[in-house]
Amino acid sequence: MQSRFPFAAIAGNRHKMRLISKWKRIQMGAVDMFQKFNSIRLTPWLAAMLACALHLPALAQTADSAGAPAAAPPAAAAAPASPFTANVTIASQYVSRGFRQTWGKPAIQGGVDYAHPSGLFAGTWMSSVSDHFIENGSVEWDLYGGYTGSAGDLTYTGQIYYYVYPGAEASFAHTKYNYGEAVASLTYKWFNVKYWLTYTPDYFGYNSATLGIGTGQHSRGSGYLDLNGTFDLGSGYSLLLHYGNERVRNFSAYSFQDGKVALTKAFDGGWSVTGAVTKGWGKNGVYDRYTTGVLNSAGVAEVSNPLATTLVLSLTKTF
Repeated sequence: MQSRFPFAAIAGNRHKMRLISKWKRIQMGAVDMFQKFNSIRLTPWLAAMLACALHLPALAQTADSAGAPAAAPPAAAAAPASPFTANVTIASQYVSRGFRQTWGKPAIQGGVDYAHPSGLFAGTWMSSVSDHFIENGSVEWDLYGGYTGSAGDLTYTGQIYYYVYPGAEASFAHTKYNYGEAVASLTYKWFNVKYWLTYTPDYFGYNSATLGIGTGQHSRGSGYLDLNGTFDLGSGYSLLLHYGNERVRNFSAYSFQDGKVALTKAFDGGWSVTGAVTKGWGKNGVYDRYTTGVLNSAGVAEVSNPLATTLVLSLTKTF
């Protein structure tokens, strides 16, 4: 039998489950890499985000030079660091909380962040996704903001996230995938713990109508415990060990766990390469046969286990 995530169903469920010459060379190289991933569906939402990320540093440089004096002063002060940063990633696929959201296909991702000296921050991030994982979906768009501070070796952060999946909907239940989470985070040296709490009526669309369980129930209050250890190995290498546990309120059969081991190598110029192995575990195999009803060339609904062990390779440029 087939099951759906997040609109999954246990076997027998009847429901249908969703970044003026050196800089230009870098930009051209990035565009070159993007074109190699022609299997990725670039929607206007994601293309706009990537264009912003690629041009942000150049725009900042143009603005800075516009008012520059004709002759440099005898002792020029160092320009203050920009409060904006941006990033672009090409990955073999997109895995979040153990789930393969691009159905084994490559992903293109990008984000822009603003950090104020006071500790306040805000940002946005996008990734391609597959309609095999999110019904009628092609983009995940994250919006977030919060505050961070520190006391000695302890760093504390509070933030609000809202996730948007433009055009995506579980059609049979007329339910959107959009949802929001409040996050509390503590970091002490190499160890970080976060707790993500769903504040919207549903977590990723889980409710009675989409899961076929009970009547009028929703999943507000679902929580994700996120434990991470990051170790500096020297020479630009770092190791990440992760464990996560999602508790789906009112629908415990769909709770899950995930783990990840990732090795990252940082290079000069803001480049980094990461290799990661991920794995997820659901209860009683509830996610083992997952589908959104998308048909293959034979006219049969595509089925897969999105929590299966997965190798992910990615290249990131930070500006």
